[in-house]
Amino acid sequence: MISGISGTGVPVRAWRAAMIAPDCDKGQGAQASFVGTRLELAEVAPDATLHITAQGLYVCYINGVKVGDDYLTPGWTVYDDRLAYQSYPVAHLLRPGENRIEIRLGDGWWRSQLMWAQAPIFNCWGNKVAAMAEIEGGGAILCATGPDWAAGLLPVMKNGIYWGESVDARQAGLPADAGVTVIAPSSPRIVPAETAGIKALVPLHAVDTWADGAATVHDFGQNCAAIPRIEMDGPAGASVLIEFCEQLAPGRVWDNRNYRSARAALDYVLAGGPVTWEPEFTFMGYRYARITPQGGARVTGIVSVPLTSVPEQRGTFASGHALVNRLVENTVWSQRSNFVDVPTDCPQRDERLGWTGDAQVFAGTACWLADSHAFLRKYLRDVMADQREDGAIPHFSPDPTRLHVAPEEAIWAGSTGWGDAICIIPWQLYLHYGDREILEECLPAMLRWLDYLWSISNGPVIQPHATWGKKGFTFGDWLQPTGSSVKPQPTIGDDCAATLYHFISTDLTARIAETLGDAALAGQLRAKAATIAAAFEHEFITPSGRIANNDQTSYALAFLYGLVPARHHDAAKAYFARVVEDAGYKIGTGFIGTPALLPALTMLGLHDHAGRVFLNEDVPGWLFQVRMGATTIWERWDALAPDGSIYDPSMNSYNHYAYGAVCQWLFEAVAGMAPDPDHPGFAGIILDPVIIPALSPVAATHQSLRGPVAAGWVLEGDTVTYTVSIPDGVTARMAARPGLTVNGTAQSGPVTLTAGTHVMTFHQS
Repeated sequence: MISGISGTGVPVRAWRAAMIAPDCDKGQGAQASFVGTRLELAEVAPDATLHITAQGLYVCYINGVKVGDDYLTPGWTVYDDRLAYQSYPVAHLLRPGENRIEIRLGDGWWRSQLMWAQAPIFNCWGNKVAAMAEIEGGGAILCATGPDWAAGLLPVMKNGIYWGESVDARQAGLPADAGVTVIAPSSPRIVPAETAGIKALVPLHAVDTWADGAATVHDFGQNCAAIPRIEMDGPAGASVLIEFCEQLAPGRVWDNRNYRSARAALDYVLAGGPVTWEPEFTFMGYRYARITPQGGARVTGIVSVPLTSVPEQRGTFASGHALVNRLVENTVWSQRSNFVDVPTDCPQRDERLGWTGDAQVFAGTACWLADSHAFLRKYLRDVMADQREDGAIPHFSPDPTRLHVAPEEAIWAGSTGWGDAICIIPWQLYLHYGDREILEECLPAMLRWLDYLWSISNGPVIQPHATWGKKGFTFGDWLQPTGSSVKPQPTIGDDCAATLYHFISTDLTARIAETLGDAALAGQLRAKAATIAAAFEHEFITPSGRIANNDQTSYALAFLYGLVPARHHDAAKAYFARVVEDAGYKIGTGFIGTPALLPALTMLGLHDHAGRVFLNEDVPGWLFQVRMGATTIWERWDALAPDGSIYDPSMNSYNHYAYGAVCQWLFEAVAGMAPDPDHPGFAGIILDPVIIPALSPVAATHQSLRGPVAAGWVLEGDTVTYTVSIPDGVTARMAARPGLTVNGTAQSGPVTLTAGTHVMTFHQS
């Protein structure tokens, strides 16, 4: 039953069901519980559909069979703004006569620990787990949660996102001998699920196994967000402990110190006899599992089951360089691992938060590699719900601190480069999917963010507060490498980084206003952007053309976003090239500078510099981590030392996607196919390949909104053969190149291509 439309334009369901909490629930960290009922049916309606949600996590069973193939439902939203519900066809699970319905409840993001050990938050959105569900069929409500349902305890003795899961199977089948209490839903809106759900990928089998004392370690060959599926046997009371880690120390020494306060483990007490089990209320980030049996327990089989909200890969990139190909694969796995209902920073430690800075730098790559449309649109709604009254955008969303940190304490919002996600991500969704509605939906939040930025220092140049949590604090270019402590490399100043992003978001919002047809607003914002640009030049560009602290990030961002005046262009370009050379062609950028570095170099025609930086195999460099055996993207350039020793486990993740943002450059510059902002949603494509000889041959594909797109080239001598495939209804534009031919015909200028496969040749200059 549908009643009305929500604030996000989706139908609102008129529920007959009530939200019910099990009376036997003892609170966060205690034994888990379920609610259930029996349903008598004379016949089964062929359109029988279950609509269901929960405060906490739920898994629903009908006649002993799990409903649907989603994990960690109902997912994670800003629960005090809205709660998602899922709908599943269930006619195949029902039968005439008596049916048993059981909804198992876990603590989940709702009330298990969030944040790290120094400032943990429990019961973030409430201290009661509860379920709301109804089965609809044949035009009637067949069953609905209400006061007549019963409740009981599960064999899950403790569960949590960071904790893992503890099960005592001897307590399975406990009776539903407790009542339920009808409660008012804590969320003001119950909305249909905004994403397709978290799915399981093909299970991974161990590629190596060895003894570690009384335990056995299994190497699944791939770091990812996953749960194990375990086959066990043994007498009643025997137990199995399963621990996890991402990276072994030299000598295959177990080391999961980087999980910090996240226990991230599973323990299972057998009821006696064989069993196949996987956890229901948690997930972990790992490559290795260590299993310790006790009391006669035996593990007879184990696989790792990856979980993700983006199971289908939509983009591929291959080259003649094996390490580059593995880098792309690593980026795919880091996106899968961290796109688990929200775009998290990492899937393993006591964090797993939806950091806005990580998301904004990666959004373009995310859209190339997977269908990220609904996923990122849903995330933007979380971000807007967490936006502060003064316009500050949260550092991460959903944001547990907003409800639990006093206003006079640290404010977990307002960092430039992070809050700018509210402007940058909607634009990427517009470019890739032609989503004009998300621009309209986010524009008010963008304007509030811009007002906040100006208010930090009451002007165009932002002077950030140096203290974490104070208004105007910025992460700057987070984890920007500094080189040797004896002679450090230059790094960007917080004021320069903040002012750069002040301009980037203001200029982009002006473009968005223009796209939406608001010429007056666009004009106001363009004038404001011009004021920021002039102030940037005055403050950060010397008369000789040197920019800011003479660091890679300052040059990359300033050039890429048009902040270098023509009179300084040549000098600043020379300084930029020299800075890269002086660094030995090693990366000198962090989270915000890295996505801009190679695009800026290639935009300036410094292709050799870009190629040498990209293909550098030493630290800091993308290919260093691949050469060290990484199967995902690292948080830090120096996450491992060259000898394999682990660096700073207190803040070191081996599965962060941010630096994988370089893949956007691979698709748009190296393969040379970019979405045309004048014809969004891949109605138009701009073709402009950058030839990096060491990468030949190059081949990229993308399943766009309008069909499959492909582009690739091979270099033979000084001749490039460039082949592109364009779907129906799409127009591609190719700039003039020396000696350009298209399908055998010489061209003297730019060319426009329509649907089909086209072979071009040109001279590599």
